[in-house]
Amino acid sequence: MELDLGPEIAEFRGELRDWIDAKAPDGLAELADWNNSGTTGGYRNERVAQAMSSTAYRDWESRLAAEGLVCPQWPAAFGGKSMDAVRVAVLNEEFYRAGVPRVIRGMGEALVGPSIIVHGSAEQQAYFLPRIISGEDRYCQGFSEPGHGSDLAAVETKGEIDGDEIVVTGQKVWTSGAAYANMMFALCRTDPSVPKHAGLSYVLFDFTDPGVTYRPIRQMSGAAEFAEDFIDGVRAPLFNIIGGLNNGWRVAMTTLGHERGGRATVQHLGFEREYWELVETARKRGRNNDPLVRQLLAQAYTGVQLMRFSGLRTLAQVAQGRNPGPEASVAKLFWSEYHKKLGELAIAIEGSDGLVRPDGGGYPTTRWQNVFLSSRAGTIYSGTSEIQRNIIGERALQLPKEPRLPG
Repeated sequence: MELDLGPEIAEFRGELRDWIDAKAPDGLAELADWNNSGTTGGYRNERVAQAMSSTAYRDWESRLAAEGLVCPQWPAAFGGKSMDAVRVAVLNEEFYRAGVPRVIRGMGEALVGPSIIVHGSAEQQAYFLPRIISGEDRYCQGFSEPGHGSDLAAVETKGEIDGDEIVVTGQKVWTSGAAYANMMFALCRTDPSVPKHAGLSYVLFDFTDPGVTYRPIRQMSGAAEFAEDFIDGVRAPLFNIIGGLNNGWRVAMTTLGHERGGRATVQHLGFEREYWELVETARKRGRNNDPLVRQLLAQAYTGVQLMRFSGLRTLAQVAQGRNPGPEASVAKLFWSEYHKKLGELAIAIEGSDGLVRPDGGGYPTTRWQNVFLSSRAGTIYSGTSEIQRNIIGERALQLPKEPRLPG
């Protein structure tokens, strides 16, 4: 099934396809990371780190940057290509078709950059945005803190003004990609005398500063993708406060609300590659003729295709200028529960071998052990499955709220 997005998008697709065919250097196919779904533990970080050090990747990276195809959804005035969500989705599709990697600047591209574009001064935009596009600045997030759960406004990390600097002291937790970051964007409390939402500031600071230490948090999958951070008197110029002093809540809401609509039609791709890997594993282990395994594999394939069609529906809405409704919650609930079941199926196919960890230092896992364990996280982060069901039931279906005991 192909979605007709109109002649302009068809022309854009053709031009992009020709550009990729002409400009993509040799040796990129093995660097493309499409075969990873959203929760595959440390494998993805290892692949990305290896890819970024290769000559072919660096050559490709420079060609994309020169064409404005790094952070392409950013306005052209800030180094992007001013692509709307439909064009970004087509870009992702064509990169996947060609088997070439999409150079992505992580949280800098998806979260920090858009917040600076909306709330930063012209001087801040001119300084910080090019450093994100070039990859010089790699960001991790400093929002969550121990003991506060999802109450972001309860931040206790202090930001004290000292002349023309802000001094940050506190603790953050659940920091993704800490080992790869040299910058942190953080919320800190700069005015404790006002209501909690009003006294926060959004600060960018050097994550390699001697005042920063972080400790990996080992997950049951064996990976350590999260960390807890200890910030002791780290100084940053007031220039690094985005949106102005005590206006951090507004900036944080822009960060958290930033839509990543360009992935609408490609979310299923990682799951599809992973699915065919599992089919091959079933063949190697002689389980492909087992009637129950065949039935469960067919069910999993149906799940991947449902993700694809759901993405096409979302893309059609975006193409018509309509904002997606509860589809985001439906999609999150669907893929996370799908992936948990796929992990269970993978371990069943592996049999007793799936219960034994490989030899090696640290806490290693096999491919399917890692999927089985880390897929549990997908039903928790970005809103638990229970929260998504409540959103769908109450906001989309207009069902009454779940009864709760008084008090």
